[in-house]
Amino acid sequence: MMRLSSVLATGLVALCSTPGGLAQQGAAQTQDWTAAQDHQNMMDQLGIKALRPGPSGTESAPNHANYDEATANPFPNLPDVLTLKNGRKVTTPAMWWSQRRPEIVEDFEREVLGRIPRNVPKVTWTVTRTLESTVGSAPVLGKLLTGHVDNAADPQISVDIQMTLVTPAGAKGPVPVMIMFGGRGLPGLTPVPQFGRGGPPPAGRGPAAPPAGGDPPPTEQLIAAGWGYASLNPGSIQADNGAGLTKGIIGLVNHGQPRKPDDWGALRAWGWGASRALDYLETDASVNAKHVGIEGVSRFGKAALVTMAFDTRFAVVLVGSSGEGGAKLHRRNWGEAVENLTGSGEYHWMAGNFLKYGAAEASFGSKNAGDLPVDAHELIALCAPRPTFISYGVPEKGDAKWLDHQGSFMAAVAAQPVFRLLGARGLGVPDDYHTAKMPAVNVGLLDGQLAWRQHDGGHTDGPNWRYFIPWANKLLDAAAPADRALARTDQNSLTAHAQLLEKAKKGGIDVYFEGDSITRRWGATDYPELLANWNTNFHGWNAGDFGWGADRIQNILWRLENGELDGVNPKVIVLLAGTNNVGNSILPEGEEAKIADITKGLEAVVRLMQTKAPRATIILTAIFPRNDNMAVMPVIDKINRNLAKLADGKKVRYLNINGKLADANGKLFDGMMNADKLHPAIQGYQVWADALKPLFTKLLGPPSSDDHAPSATGDPSARR
Repeated sequence: MMRLSSVLATGLVALCSTPGGLAQQGAAQTQDWTAAQDHQNMMDQLGIKALRPGPSGTESAPNHANYDEATANPFPNLPDVLTLKNGRKVTTPAMWWSQRRPEIVEDFEREVLGRIPRNVPKVTWTVTRTLESTVGSAPVLGKLLTGHVDNAADPQISVDIQMTLVTPAGAKGPVPVMIMFGGRGLPGLTPVPQFGRGGPPPAGRGPAAPPAGGDPPPTEQLIAAGWGYASLNPGSIQADNGAGLTKGIIGLVNHGQPRKPDDWGALRAWGWGASRALDYLETDASVNAKHVGIEGVSRFGKAALVTMAFDTRFAVVLVGSSGEGGAKLHRRNWGEAVENLTGSGEYHWMAGNFLKYGAAEASFGSKNAGDLPVDAHELIALCAPRPTFISYGVPEKGDAKWLDHQGSFMAAVAAQPVFRLLGARGLGVPDDYHTAKMPAVNVGLLDGQLAWRQHDGGHTDGPNWRYFIPWANKLLDAAAPADRALARTDQNSLTAHAQLLEKAKKGGIDVYFEGDSITRRWGATDYPELLANWNTNFHGWNAGDFGWGADRIQNILWRLENGELDGVNPKVIVLLAGTNNVGNSILPEGEEAKIADITKGLEAVVRLMQTKAPRATIILTAIFPRNDNMAVMPVIDKINRNLAKLADGKKVRYLNINGKLADANGKLFDGMMNADKLHPAIQGYQVWADALKPLFTKLLGPPSSDDHAPSATGDPSARR
């Protein structure tokens, strides 16, 4: 093996370690190294003299991998995913988001996958070509995109991310999209592939036709189901080899110089590229950016899992045959091992620090998989509570034993407690990963947000798409009826839910307000003028605001089902909800189906409130007029007429103030709403307050001079 001189290696390390050193000196000459040279340089930085060789995938080789279950678990106990480093147990969602999750992220970034630098240049996306075509028999619109990374600081290195976006032609609204690592593009539009060392996508994912009698390609299934897809070329982000670490996005940020031990590897780089693809999709009107998923197979299955774990904007993931470095437990002695990933052929996927865990002789002694601070179950847990589908095939068809299907199932089992803590469902099996056994082939565990299915095909996720798509549709609220409870899976909403749970536990609430952003803003700390109006009108009636922005009826149902009204026992509940369903629901049956669906959802909320707070009088408020889209006003009027029928005049009162907010045609009076023509201004809120206060006086008596409601809360993101 060719080796750098110690003087050269030391000099490069010093240069890389100097804060701002490269930037101060200008772009240095890019190092044109082999993978072996770069690998040796990292060993030198870490003080590693020798690494243990990884096992061979050839079973007849002297150092063949272990496939004996009796010796497969030398480190049987995994790090407890719900125990803080100080030994405290994590018992609430708030503790997970604010304490435990950051601990796990830090360990993965420092020791396993590497950190994305803060100074990564901006990406500018350009649509370079469009094409009308068909996928299967369905008409589609394809866009060829280039994401140019600003390389002004180092013109020697260019990074132009290649992506093809394909969406159904004539869709009536934004569609969910799956980003597919190395997946198909669109004939006549796809750029020249650049897959790096890994070659083309795994079997079943390339351009070849599916076998006779097999399922249609995933792209056809997605388009037929009303989804779009984006084919992302990982090789255009970062090469799949160690020699490429001084080039690509990693090399560009490092000005062509070698990595530091905690710098990112290719898996994080590919994930970063997927996040930049999502940045673009958030600007494309044809895409429902809240329902963008990520998918990959083999090394790109690892990348898909990493992407989902670190970027909470992704709504769903399909992790195909990911093995070591993906869903497989590092601590398992089965098939591919940590030592394979620390060798010169695969180390580039990981942070340099990961090499320490394959060290046989080093300045720090030696380390092994049992010394890792984290394991694969925690990577899966970082995806919670968002829908996460773990997919494998069978060794008989080419999905090698090397991947350790059993070890991956054990990791999924061990991740279940986090999904449940955050209000989602796991696999539906006992949590004891020590004794967990995989289900039979073709038996899926698909009832929760964490799913598992081992199909009877090979090294592909192809046979699982027919199960993945309806599973994802069921869990993403784009296709859910309004009377089905659904969790919001973004971190900010889950943090807010945890805060509202704490607020509910404090008690002292006689008037409970529930709804979406229209309700939330009135009693929120991040809208101080509106909060002052709230206090002026409701002080002494012990009113608590439990609204949350952007909630649809399904999300309100989930929050109520998951503790936000438990034990509160209010005397009055004020409910205003449904406008987000009016604006965002897409039902193929048409307008009347939407009206019936929203009515049914609000009726479900009222019934649930009556169950949770049987003593309360519910004031069911008519959906307010909105002028951001006047076409929805007939829908709102019909829903409101249905809501009036839900009231009995006693325990359910119907309140409609729309005649004071807008004229008979629904056109808003001046000053009632903000510039968005959707959210009330102070004048509009005062109209609502003036209608509520006589009802409160009748039901509760006049307000007291004291108020015992808990302090107002706000949007957690507003603190940052």
